[in-house]
Amino acid sequence: MAGMAEQSYATHRRYHPLYHFFIVPVLAINAVGAIVGAVRHFSWTSVWLAIVALALAGMTVIVRTYPLRVQDRLIRLEEQLRLQRLLPADLQPRIGELHTSQLIAMRFCQDDEVCDLARAILGGEVKTAGEIKQRVKSWRADWLRV
Repeated sequence: MAGMAEQSYATHRRYHPLYHFFIVPVLAINAVGAIVGAVRHFSWTSVWLAIVALALAGMTVIVRTYPLRVQDRLIRLEEQLRLQRLLPADLQPRIGELHTSQLIAMRFCQDDEVCDLARAILGGEVKTAGEIKQRVKSWRADWLRV
């Protein structure tokens, strides 16, 4: 995208300041405070406030993880379609052997290196998402990740 810094293995993680650095810490501190208050000054009201604080903290996790899960499914589908288009005939039947985390990591490699990377993964030479991303020579940025 125009005006965006280059993306690389070192800079590809995305943080949402409002979520990661304000909402999560505030709700975590609130939950801890409510629990401490319920323990120190027991009453049914303080217990209820601790339960509500924990529910809000739990909801915060769900609000973030559910869209990421849907996004991961879409990335998996996109990568499977890309591999069907780019892989040689001997590797195409093995696309189903690639784990979702591996496909998600592969999205960062350019089309011209995807065949070698897929061969390395399927051959057991590279396994984890981190190893896959570190193998990428020419980074294909993903600016749409939430």
